[in-house]
Amino acid sequence: MKAINSLVISGREVLPLVEGGKGIAVSNGLSSGAWAAAGGVGTFSGVNADSYAADGQRIPQIYHGRTRKERHEELVAYAIEGGVTQARIAHEVSGGRGRLHMNVLWEMAACERVLIGILERTKGLINGVTCGAGMPYRLGEIAAKHGVYYYPIVSSARAFRALWKRAYFRVSDFLGGVVYEDPWRAGGHNGLSNSEDPEQPETPYPRVLELRNQMREYGLGHVPIFMAGGVWYLKDWDEWIDSPELGPIAFQFGTRPLVTKESPISEAWKRILLTLKEGDVRLNRFSPTGFYSSAVRNRFINELEQREHRQVAFTEEPIGDHSVPFSAGLRGRVYYLSAGDAKRAEEWVAQGFDTPMKTPDTTLVFVSAEKAREIRDDQAACMGCLSACRFSNWATNPRGATGKKADPRSYCIQKTLQQIIHTDDVDDQLMFSGHGAYRFASDPFYSNGFIPSVRQLIDRLLTGD
Repeated sequence: MKAINSLVISGREVLPLVEGGKGIAVSNGLSSGAWAAAGGVGTFSGVNADSYAADGQRIPQIYHGRTRKERHEELVAYAIEGGVTQARIAHEVSGGRGRLHMNVLWEMAACERVLIGILERTKGLINGVTCGAGMPYRLGEIAAKHGVYYYPIVSSARAFRALWKRAYFRVSDFLGGVVYEDPWRAGGHNGLSNSEDPEQPETPYPRVLELRNQMREYGLGHVPIFMAGGVWYLKDWDEWIDSPELGPIAFQFGTRPLVTKESPISEAWKRILLTLKEGDVRLNRFSPTGFYSSAVRNRFINELEQREHRQVAFTEEPIGDHSVPFSAGLRGRVYYLSAGDAKRAEEWVAQGFDTPMKTPDTTLVFVSAEKAREIRDDQAACMGCLSACRFSNWATNPRGATGKKADPRSYCIQKTLQQIIHTDDVDDQLMFSGHGAYRFASDPFYSNGFIPSVRQLIDRLLTGD
């Protein structure tokens, strides 16, 4: 493998090894500070990060507001305080070495307010901001105003072109890099377009080359591209290193840093990752954001798949084939189904899935009475964590609603991500992961369940393995 040379990232020469930012508390001040201390770019999550009381105990994010808008304001306050807290921890742990970035999601609730609120209180602590999950047109303006570099996350040259032409050309001096996140291989939410087949992964090299050529048109040939998604061994990317065609490239690791001593995820989660097989991480479209996402197949995902399969079209009045009256659940409402769907629905009711719930697509999904209560309770407890949520119908607008019916085929993402990071429940919660996680099981570095420190991992990466 070619030697890895340092790159100037966020104003300093560092190793071109970047910690992926991830979501709620999954990369924090300890993990990102350790990554920066080892000479790379550490990235902590600015998505509802944890904050702590004077005695060092984590402050649970409990909501007291009676309305969604009141709870939404509580969430924003938690998010800003948590982001400031983790920035301070990361800076202290890093010892002033490396670079420290913060990751935010453009589609998270009040992203601009949270981002500005954190940056106003962390001058000199945060060197860059990465941002994806949407089209963050105002990212450059906000970052430049606070004197930090910005790193949009895109999955195509077309997406970057739109960002550049609409906004970034005005603040090009603070464009620190562009993160290319492979939409078929990365963990978390994935940027697949409607024209791309989720079952047909494309090779990243031509897509990244297209992005580089687009950047060269704008005079950005010197700006690093971060390759994210599917990066495991650097020896697999030898042709990318010091490639005149691709220009400066850094490598972002999202999944491998999860299994380190500094990683905040539970030991149970780490042990699961060490035993995954190829295919255990799959794309799905259950997320309340509406995006595809990549997660470990567990009981949580299996239940969502089964819930979606127990679904039939209905009408309120007898129309055409939908002429069979059907009633179930406590309310006893009558729906009209086709004869075949009525038979299927009767079978589901007999199996205990006796509560039909209406979806925005004029269908019914059949769940148990207990699951129906859980869904309704979660929808009622919504704190507005997304800019628009198909599960609860919350939206960050004057009405506080999307204008569509809440969708029982999805889930409360805030609830499950808080649960999985703060408990040992790895079966009934959403477990995001990159598709390469199965490689833990075959990588000799992790033999006998070995869990390295961040520094040990970076030393290993530099060998090519």
